[in-house]
Amino acid sequence: MLSVLIWIPLIAALYIGIWPKLTAQLARQISRFVAGGLFLWSVILTRWFDPAIADLQMVERIRWIESLGLNYTLGIDGLSLPLIIMTSLLVAIAIGCTDLEIPRHRLYYALLLVIFSGIAGTFLAQNLLLFLLFYEIELIPLYLLIAIWGGQRKGYAATKFLLYTAVSGFLILAAFLGVVWLTQAPNFDLDTLATAPTGIAALAPTTQFILLGGIIVGFGIKIPLVPFHTWLPDAHVEASTPISVLLAGVLLKLGTYGLLRFGVGLFPDAWSAIAPYMAGWAVVSVLYGASCAISQKDIKKMVAYSSIAHMGYILLAFAAATPLSLLGSVMQMVSHGLISALLFLSVGVVYKKSGSRDIDVIRGLLNPERGLPLIGSIMIVAVMASAGIPGLVGFIAEFIIFRGSMEVFPVQTLLCMVGTGLTSVYFLIMVNRAFFGRLSETVVNLPPVQWRDRIPAIALAVIITFLGIQPAWLVKWTETTTSALMPVPAIVAQMGGSRESGVESRE
Repeated sequence: MLSVLIWIPLIAALYIGIWPKLTAQLARQISRFVAGGLFLWSVILTRWFDPAIADLQMVERIRWIESLGLNYTLGIDGLSLPLIIMTSLLVAIAIGCTDLEIPRHRLYYALLLVIFSGIAGTFLAQNLLLFLLFYEIELIPLYLLIAIWGGQRKGYAATKFLLYTAVSGFLILAAFLGVVWLTQAPNFDLDTLATAPTGIAALAPTTQFILLGGIIVGFGIKIPLVPFHTWLPDAHVEASTPISVLLAGVLLKLGTYGLLRFGVGLFPDAWSAIAPYMAGWAVVSVLYGASCAISQKDIKKMVAYSSIAHMGYILLAFAAATPLSLLGSVMQMVSHGLISALLFLSVGVVYKKSGSRDIDVIRGLLNPERGLPLIGSIMIVAVMASAGIPGLVGFIAEFIIFRGSMEVFPVQTLLCMVGTGLTSVYFLIMVNRAFFGRLSETVVNLPPVQWRDRIPAIALAVIITFLGIQPAWLVKWTETTTSALMPVPAIVAQMGGSRESGVESRE
């Protein structure tokens, strides 16, 4: 049941790529049909998923290259299920909002489907090497999507993304090899690490810190955390709208998912020891990202820096590592994925119709006669959700994170709350300048927005509102898994430290 999400898009990509004389319309229809079918299949999986079970479900296990310890092992739990559903939805939206006359259409749609296959495999893989294989699969397709269909500085942005992500994969591979070698595990399957001759908890604290450091930096580049963030604004600005939707909505979640699964999950003792430093790092990312967003004139770059700030909230939740904060972190992953996708989708429509993203150039976009009233209104909904207005999914995700982190790191949590205030500041600046007032003289008589651009934006706005009113629809799939993820730490006592409040909250 899980392999469908990996192999169907690969087969479809191969068909689109090699079938001769495939028209742009037919390639688009095939891609939309496959992406829509995969979204429906990911939703159908919830019928067989038991949210009361914390362990992996629907496990698939095939021996592959035993000499390398590489097995085809897949599984799904409450951490990966919401991300799989969100990924399939956003890939379908990215295909749907692609320009009809996209050049080199066969390569374009094939690359999008390959990216979906790689991301789905990353969320489902339960073998460390298999995870890394899928983690790297999306690298070259995304590089090509930016380098071929990007903006004026597309080569620079794509190369920068490639180099940063390559370093990320190298560090993660080194850490995974060290884990298996030091624990003497028979292969790279996650379940064998628990029964390895030398458990991870039995390793020396210094060894654990070195291995965990490689994982933190590797996934920190992908998230991205300050100072590993510089590739993200460039990639967003130069990427086309569909690729920006995938970058912010899905690709960043590979970093947060990996850090939670393989950092917090595999090294709970070492993680607890360095948690205060991680909470401080979260504060830096939140405040730096928000401060940079305030100074931006380009709306797309402003949203990109906003993503950096919102990823800091997830790191704060990981640092606290209480059941409530970890639940909030998964909700924030889904929340940010949906909200950022809607923001970039709206910015893309504004740029396509007005020819500018500069808030000093565009004004009065809510003008009902000559502006973009529907898209402007939807974008205001996305802005409110990102700023944490009650009734929208952004509020409940951030509230749960702050509530779960306050008992462990009160000062750091309060400083991160300042970031939510700064979010309101820079988005209010954008909305006030770009959407209100008299329509700019340089941007007049904007063409009407077609329904193929309206429908994805409306669908995302409805989902964001629904999950904000009924968050239990998301919580019930995740709560059991996140509650069982983080055991009570032991390494703190070995080092003579103490985090009693954090331990008590987890107990």
